[in-house]
Amino acid sequence: QVQLVESGGGLVQAGGSLRLSCAASGSIFSINAMGWYRQTPGKQRELVATITGGMTTNYADSVRGRFSISRDNAKNTVYLQMNSLKPEDTAVYYCNAKALVGTVVRDIRNLELWGQGTLVTVSS
Repeated sequence: QVQLVESGGGLVQAGGSLRLSCAASGSIFSINAMGWYRQTPGKQRELVATITGGMTTNYADSVRGRFSISRDNAKNTVYLQMNSLKPEDTAVYYCNAKALVGTVVRDIRNLELWGQGTLVTVSS
């Protein structure tokens, strides 16, 4: 099985920092883009940040300058460093990856993977 597992969520005061991690495991041939999304009750899941295989990054306007996305290809892991956190950043954060998966070449499939989510709560 191929899966993404997030970690690093928790409770932090406004102005504080957290670092989220997401590790991919299983029969992964390659990973192209990876990213982070977040969701609160009653709202649609929204893009936070993405990073391509060429290390090009993209950020939502609401987090640009405060958050930083990075990846370690050797570990199939993506990170989200969150600084200057605000109460409105409170959400469940989900890891996303576009990957080629499979055990043999003829069975390789192009899939979009999602993690189970990790809760970030920012108090005022």
